[in-house]
Amino acid sequence: MFAVVLDTCVLWPSLQRDFLLTMAIEGLYRPLWSSAILAELEEHEARKLVRRGARADQARASAESLISQLTTHFDDARVEGWEPLEGSFGLPDPDDEHVVAAAVIGGAGAIVTDNVKDMPADRVPRQIQVVRPAVFAAETVEISPERALRALRTIALRHRNPRHTVAELIDLLEERYAMDDAAAQLRAALDPA
Repeated sequence: MFAVVLDTCVLWPSLQRDFLLTMAIEGLYRPLWSSAILAELEEHEARKLVRRGARADQARASAESLISQLTTHFDDARVEGWEPLEGSFGLPDPDDEHVVAAAVIGGAGAIVTDNVKDMPADRVPRQIQVVRPAVFAAETVEISPERALRALRTIALRHRNPRHTVAELIDLLEERYAMDDAAAQLRAALDPA
C-alpha cells in the first residue's frame, strides 16, 4: 500500500484530517508520521482550542486525546529511527528536516504538506513527491471514488453538532481546503449521471 507522511499542517485542520484519515481507513493509502509531527500537532491543537475559548487544561486534555486516538487507530503509522537523518537534507527551514527524515525511514512515496516551498525537489530524495493536500486528496479519491464517498458517509454519521450531509461535507472540503478536483469526483460518484 502507498505510504504517505502527513505533515502537521495537514493534520491540524479537523475536517481535512478527518477526511484524509478516513480514506486511509478505507484502505486507499497508509499514513505515516513522526513523534515530532505528533508533538507539533498536539501543541497547535491545544492553542487552537484555547483561541476558541477552551480553558488551557481542557485544551491540553483534548489535544492529548486526539494524539491518543491517532496512535490507537493508526498503530503502525509512527515512524521510528528518523532522528539520525534529521539535518542531512539542507532544507531552507531546518525545522522541516524531521518530516523528510520520517518519509525516508518510513519508505513513503510522498509527503503531504502545505509547506512545499520549504521542501524543494532538489533537496528531497527523488523517490518522494511533495504534494499539497488538495492534490493528494484528488489523486486518492481517483483511486476509488466509491471508497472515498464511503469515507465521507462515515464522517457524516459522526458529525452531530452541527450535522452535515455528504453533499455539505463535499462543499466544505472545497470551500475550506480548495479540494475542487476531489469535490468534483465525489459529486460525480454521489450522483452518477
